[in-house]
Amino acid sequence: MFQSVITGVGYYVPEHVVKNEDLIQYMDTSDEWIRERTGIEERRYAHRTQETTTTMAVEASKKAIEHAGLTTVDIDFIVFATLSPDYYFPGCGVLLQRALKMKEIGALDVRNQCSGFVYALSVADQFIKSGMYKNILVVGSEKHSFGLDFSTRGRNISVIFGDGAGAAVLQASDSTERGVLSTHLHSNGDEAEILAMYNPGTHANYWKDTPFANFDEAEIGQMFMSHSMIDHAQNFPYMDGQSVFKTAVVKFPEVIMEALNHNHLQPSDINLLIPHQANLRIAQFVQKKLKLRDDQVYNNIQRYGNTTAASIPIALAEAWEQGKIKEGDLVCLAAFGSGFTWGSALIRW
Repeated sequence: MFQSVITGVGYYVPEHVVKNEDLIQYMDTSDEWIRERTGIEERRYAHRTQETTTTMAVEASKKAIEHAGLTTVDIDFIVFATLSPDYYFPGCGVLLQRALKMKEIGALDVRNQCSGFVYALSVADQFIKSGMYKNILVVGSEKHSFGLDFSTRGRNISVIFGDGAGAAVLQASDSTERGVLSTHLHSNGDEAEILAMYNPGTHANYWKDTPFANFDEAEIGQMFMSHSMIDHAQNFPYMDGQSVFKTAVVKFPEVIMEALNHNHLQPSDINLLIPHQANLRIAQFVQKKLKLRDDQVYNNIQRYGNTTAASIPIALAEAWEQGKIKEGDLVCLAAFGSGFTWGSALIRW
């Protein structure tokens, strides 16, 4: 059986930097308020009309493919993770295939939000280990800025998110010393509605204990797009931040330990943990729980905000560029997000 080895990584973040102070003109907030709750100091926003989720993915992918010593012709499959696609359909995978002028290869889109890249990596890993593909491009890319509520009403969510893209190339190898050791995926939809974007959608349901519980029957028929939807801010993401935090700090360490136990390893064996950049307080809690040193955990949420599916590949590529990942290192990736979905991947670099 083949081993999946990450041979190339790359990332792209837009030029436009938005500091916490810049958001004050749109909402009642402050630099201190945002830092205290999230750890974020600034984030990047893509150009409104000239950059898309796909165009950012193109830039990250070019770097990853070049780093791997390949060309676009060598790639035989794409796995693209995003919650902010260019179109409702088709997905970004085929748009990336077109933009990079690739062969008529398969393109799979993954919709697992913050856990998207870990899920995508796991899918690619299985394809390679089965012998079906040899060179897979795995991408996470997000353009959140176009769909945020820039008002005091939406500040709890809008201050968190940023735009960007990251990519990795997985290749088949006969090596027994390097590669993806294991991946571990989970989900629990019991509380799916506490972190969700309800519309546009086709559900036409008003879930109990959600902000939409008291609408009348006339409004139910207008769910896909209506003035009522806009008036009630249903076209923006909804999050019960406290509930998400409480679950995340349990599931994050659990799934990391699952990966370590599966491979008969301990937290002290980790050279670098790269958690999904959801909230600096969550990452710090996990670090403390696992008794990891500062140099064993990589965080960049301070500069980029939460880029959901893009956050792990951006951090992975940036950490590699900075020399924080070396051959033979044990790297752990972990994510938790909407769904709820969560997962981990343990990699011998």
